[in-house]
Amino acid sequence: MTVVWWAAPVAPVDAPGLLALLDDHERDRLARFRRPADQARYLAAHALVRLVLAEAAAGPAAALVFDRTCRCGAQHGKPVLPGGPGFSLTHAGDLVGVAVHPPGPVGLDVEQVRELTDLAAMAAHACSPRETVPDAEAFFTLWTRKEALLKAAGTGLAAPMSAITLGPSGVLDWAGEDAPAGPVWLRDLHPAPGYRAAVAGFGARPAVTEETGDDLLAQAR
Repeated sequence: MTVVWWAAPVAPVDAPGLLALLDDHERDRLARFRRPADQARYLAAHALVRLVLAEAAAGPAAALVFDRTCRCGAQHGKPVLPGGPGFSLTHAGDLVGVAVHPPGPVGLDVEQVRELTDLAAMAAHACSPRETVPDAEAFFTLWTRKEALLKAAGTGLAAPMSAITLGPSGVLDWAGEDAPAGPVWLRDLHPAPGYRAAVAGFGARPAVTEETGDDLLAQAR
């Protein structure tokens, strides 16, 4: 089963207990954000993933050690918990999300729907030649689906979204060296009004449940 946790951002000044869960790398990243809203989203997402994974690891959340090795060899890649389940983080607006998928890699994305003055240019970046998006809602639905897929593949937005063609039942085509060899699953999520979200992975399609993470964060503050 894949579980997706949603929660509200938490200001660092209000949550010394959550700050204590972070490692040096995470605290350094947090300190680099200048906007309070960015700090609150980062803290909530990274504290929540530690709390959720600690239950699976049966150990303290603050003791989890992540491997952040990028393809280039530096420690700024997508975090992985060695020996633990696959997971993915995302945030937008007043939401942060964490997906946990025990069988392996997973990708999660959420976006707040908003008007786009440059819809045509954004669509040209995200759409394959066989796709169109008539409005902002359709665009963000397509964007979250594709970003979730690219996160699951481990490339993120370093790979072109236009290499993926989506249809009503999922992925119709995925071109390029990052394309998976086996089956792909994709599911839309609806965490709150005004948002679009999706979770994706590889292999057999799992059951997906959505939970609130606000209580977990509140207990650890």
